[in-house]
Amino acid sequence: MKLGKEIAEDGRFVRQGNRFTDRIEDGGPYPPEPGRYHLYASLACPWAHRSLIVRELLGLQDVIGVTIVDPIRDEKGWRFTLSPDDRDPVTGAAYLSELYLASDPTYEGRYTVPCVWDTVTKRLVSNDYFQLTLTWETAFRPWHAPGAPDLYPKQRRAEIDEFNAWLHDGLNNGVYQAGFATSQPAYEEAVVKVFATLDALEERLGDGRAYLHGDALTESDVRAYTTLVRFDVVYHSHFKCMLRRLVDYPRLWAYARRLYAIPAFRNTTDFDHIKRHYYVTQTNINPTGIVPIGPAVDWD
Repeated sequence: MKLGKEIAEDGRFVRQGNRFTDRIEDGGPYPPEPGRYHLYASLACPWAHRSLIVRELLGLQDVIGVTIVDPIRDEKGWRFTLSPDDRDPVTGAAYLSELYLASDPTYEGRYTVPCVWDTVTKRLVSNDYFQLTLTWETAFRPWHAPGAPDLYPKQRRAEIDEFNAWLHDGLNNGVYQAGFATSQPAYEEAVVKVFATLDALEERLGDGRAYLHGDALTESDVRAYTTLVRFDVVYHSHFKCMLRRLVDYPRLWAYARRLYAIPAFRNTTDFDHIKRHYYVTQTNINPTGIVPIGPAVDWD
């Protein structure tokens, strides 16, 4: 895996920005409509996993289509080899890179998931993983299934946004800063931050709350889960976040399993895809491509 410009001179990993950040919203050039937008996602990727969980939690499976990419990337990036004839059924593309370059022929960054294709204008609208789940929760509200949870309640949005920014820096992106660091100081700085965040989450759950913001499931729980579920299986060893495991945090471990018990979380969690993607694709960290056996963890 080539990170190129995303590694700073001091060895820190600095994630590339999102190229496509148009909004799907009423009154704009990309209004929300059932069947118009198509999501591209990987079951291995935590950023894409968020979009899949929220799509299912809100009952949007028939409103927003999805194509799952192969967890193993080659030199051209994410492939559609899980689809019939190794082609995306919506666009006919063999690689996700074709959609990026069709939308911007000058694009030179990594081809990332999640991203959303507009079937009307025939271009990518967004690869903004920060925004996509919020779009499902707000712009697509008219198509939410009866009884779907309000993951982003208006009265708590400022609180949720602030919390999510802290969570991203300390945990969601923090594990990548540890795993992709190319200097000891950059690695140690990131690891200390990761475990300070995990410690704080463990303490936050100490008052008996079911979820991060109380008794109701929110966007923050989705964002925490997609890192927690990968922690012991990948980040602990592969990214060298080895101070403690998730199972060593009694409250966090119980919380993660509580989320896993919810069908939208469980149905979109694929440990085989997760392990094969990280250990086979990221040869800058694991040059042999050997996928480890384990860990022996019971999520049920």
